Amino acid sequence: QVQLVESGGGLVQAGGSLRLSCAASGRIFSDYAMGWFRQAPGKDREFVAAISRGGGRTQYADSVKGRFTISRDNAKSTVYLQMNSLKPEDTAVYYCAADRTPMVLTTSTAYHYWGQGTQVTVSS
Repeated sequence: QVQLVESGGGLVQAGGSLRLSCAASGRIFSDYAMGWFRQAPGKDREFVAAISRGGGRTQYADSVKGRFTISRDNAKSTVYLQMNSLKPEDTAVYYCAADRTPMVLTTSTAYHYWGQGTQVTVSS
């Protein structure tokens, strides 16, 4: 089992920045690929960003490319999502996810472990 706890969400004005963190425990963090997803009210959960277990490969949703950066610190068992130039449409609950694979995963059904989510609200 892997336990994931997100933090860093909050209320920010459009154009501002936030950094989300996801702390993992329970297994060897460096064995797990990580991803960030988000879900806005009334919408399906959508892919945001993903990173390979070593950190050398990343993928982003087109909607966040150039604004968001995913990174990880395997020594701290933590994955981050730096979010810049935030827009009101980025408002959602953000979830981190983990799966024990060498791949970079972009679909929610591929992940076995999920955090509880953290709310991000961007005001216009």
